[in-house]
Order: sequence, then C-alpha cells, then structure tokens
Amino acid sequence: MRVAVVGAGPAGLYVSYLLKRDHPGATIDVFEQDPPGATFGFGVVLSDTALDFLKADDPETHGLITPAMEHWHDLTVVHRGERVTIDGMGFSAIGRLELLQLLRQRAESVGIQLTYRHRLDKVPEEDVYDLTIGADGVNSLIRQSNPQGFGSTQSFLTNRFIWYGTRQPFDTLTQTFVETTDGRFTAHHYRYAKDLSTFIVETSGQTWQAAGFEQMDDGETRTFCEQVFSATLSGAKLMSNNSHWRRFPVIRNARWSSGNRVLIGDALHTAHFSIGSGTRLAMEDAIALATALREYPDIADALADYQARRKPVLDKILAGADKSAAWYEAFSQHMDLDPYEFAMNYIGRSGRVDPARLERMAPGFMAQYRRRTA
Repeated sequence: MRVAVVGAGPAGLYVSYLLKRDHPGATIDVFEQDPPGATFGFGVVLSDTALDFLKADDPETHGLITPAMEHWHDLTVVHRGERVTIDGMGFSAIGRLELLQLLRQRAESVGIQLTYRHRLDKVPEEDVYDLTIGADGVNSLIRQSNPQGFGSTQSFLTNRFIWYGTRQPFDTLTQTFVETTDGRFTAHHYRYAKDLSTFIVETSGQTWQAAGFEQMDDGETRTFCEQVFSATLSGAKLMSNNSHWRRFPVIRNARWSSGNRVLIGDALHTAHFSIGSGTRLAMEDAIALATALREYPDIADALADYQARRKPVLDKILAGADKSAAWYEAFSQHMDLDPYEFAMNYIGRSGRVDPARLERMAPGFMAQYRRRTA
C-alpha cells in the first residue's frame, strides 16, 4: 500500500504513525508546506475524557505526551470581577509546537518519510498512490479539489476572535468576561507550560467595529486587548504568532471520501474552540481511519466503514460544539445575568451537561450555586 498524507499537523502526523505501525510494509509519504518547527497559535487543550481515549487506543503515545502537559481539575468563570470555580472539569494542555514535535518523533520512529517546505499545487494522482489522506486543515487542498464529491459546505460565525499567548500563567482553564465603553469582550485562557498561556480574545462583530480594530495594526490591537484585560493579565504582555482577527469557519462534509481520497481533522470538520476538542477530534479521526484500514483490506470498504462507524460519535460532539458556538455568538446578552446564574448558563451551553450530571461532577459548585441563588 502506498499512501500520501497531505499536512503534518496533529492529524497528519498521527495517522501516518498509526498506518505505518499497522502496515510496516506500506510506503507513507507526508507532505507539509511549512518548515519543521513552524506552527501557528500557542497551546492546545485536551479534556480528561480526550486523554482517556488516547490511553485506551495508544498507551505508548499517551505516555509520551502526558508528562509534557499541564493539568488542572477546575474551570473558572470570571464575571463582573467575581471568580466562580466549577470543580470536576479536568483538563490538560500542551504547547502546539511541542505536541507536533512529539508526534513527529512517533512518526519517524516507524520510518515515515516527512517532506517539509513542499506545497502541493494539485492532488496526488491515483495511479501513484493507493490512498491520499487530506489532513491539511481548514484550507484543505484535498477538500477544495472536489467540493461536490465530498458534499462540502462552509460558513462563518459572526463573532471575531484573535489568538494570542502570554507569559502570565493561569491556575485553571478560565473564561473571563469584561464590559467596556466599547462593548463586551471575553477571553479564553489557560496555561500550557509553567510560564506560558494561550489567550484568545473574542467579541461581537458590532463591538469589533465600534472599537475600531479594522484600522489598528498588530501593536495597537495588542495594546487595546492588554488594556481591556489588564486585571486578568496583571501587567503581562500579549504575544503574537500570526495573530489576526478572524471569524470561525464552520466546515462540514456529507461524504468523507471521494474515490481514493479521504479527509480527517479540520479538513473534514471544525469544532468551535470553546469546547477544546479540535485536536482531540483530529486524533480520534486518525485512530478511526487507521482501524478501518487495518480491518478491511479493500480501501473502498475501509473508507466506507470509517465514516459509518465514526460519524454517529462525531455528530454528537459537533452538535455540542455548534450549541456552544451559538452561546458565544450571544455571550454579551448572557452577561446580564449575575455571576452564579451566568456560570450555570455557561456550563450548560452545549446541552451535554444536565443538572443531575453536574451534581455528580461539580458538587462544590452546585453547593455554592444553591447558596447564592436561594
């Protein structure tokens, strides 16, 4: 079997490792347009549930990644200056670059051929490769080469967000909500190393316009955001890494494969960053595809099984991500609630945590909530 993997992000590196592990005689070529060591963004977050799936399917990779991660057991919501702690929400985070280095190490350990600084201008020919895997993200060449074949759709949310880093460490995964004269803002922030944190600033399109961001350069934008979240940052500066305002793209595909081409990760679907599942889903896709190719010698049968078995699970997670995204699209309206009502509204935004489950997961928060709202 000869396989081309387009993209050397978490999805591409991990699926190439799994395939070579399962098929030692296969030739697997990975093509990445950027140089090694280049990445955008800062840290990525994984829930305890996400790490459990990795431990069950691939304990060696789990054992390699987890020592490099930062871990915590609470989630914090800051509203009107009050910190509300929600216990029982275990998460871990790792620098995106460090994760890529570790996954590259896994791929190279089984003899994967990685080709960096190689931008493909067309999809590999079917007579050259038995299978081409599109792990090339939101702007996937593989998907865009045949959108009708994949049944692709793409739309954009209305909020604007910008992805920064900072040297201010945070105790937990934290959501901070702030009201200014220009409008309402929120920041998603968490540490991914001892002295490094991800810091995503989000606001409505209306507030983005009112604040004048369209006319600001990078330095002016960072200064503005530092002032909005001065109490949160405690004087720390924000760091850019290809940081610019964006609207979140919602990508879906009715068919996950077309001919001998198949999609995984963000090339196949996007899940709003507010649920912290993008990397998890990419790696789960890789496991599902590798499992199908291991169980079905015929590639067409394997690709059909990949979608049939993976889609029901994925659809539930994406439905929760879409509900969470809708909540954030209207987060400024929810800010009219007082802090504990707001926190309860926030934690139930995806529809996946009902009060009974929350009683089991977060007894401390629920006891505080009852006292404050009695």
